[in-house]
Parts: sequence; C-alpha cells; structure tokens
Amino acid sequence: MITTEPRMTNLFLQLGLGASEQAIAAFIVAHQLPTEVALVDAPYWNDGQRQFLAEQLKSDADWAIIVDELGEALHADAVAAQTGA
Repeated sequence: MITTEPRMTNLFLQLGLGASEQAIAAFIVAHQLPTEVALVDAPYWNDGQRQFLAEQLKSDADWAIIVDELGEALHADAVAAQTGA
C-alpha cells in the first residue's frame, strides 16, 4: 500500500524515475505519445511500472488523478497537433 502523498514527484519516485522538476519535464518532453496509445501501453514502461500505473488508474483513488495528469502531459503534443493549437 502506498502511503505517500499523491504528487507528480512522488509518482516519478514510485516509478523509479528521476523526480526533480527538470527530470520530470525532460521525461515528458522526450516521451510524448500519439493519442491512440494509452498511457499504460507506452513502450517505454517496464512491467512493474505498467502494472503500477494500471492499478492506480483502476483504483480511481487519489493516485489516479496524478496518473491521469501524467497521461495528459504525455499526450499534449498529439492533442495540440489534432486541434491545431
């Protein structure tokens, strides 16, 4: 059971990724996804990361909000391209 406060930095720590502001921003820029690829289906997650993300989304608890925010950030370029923004 995860008892840390749901924040983007803590999500990145849970995923075993760099959690500084710069590391998070760099990850998001470097790992943009097409709109048709779901967050949990991204090719760069390992099995443990994928399972963690899927469980958090399924639980619809506080962490699901942060995972959703990550998904939105990772799809931002594709969404902007579709809307012409």
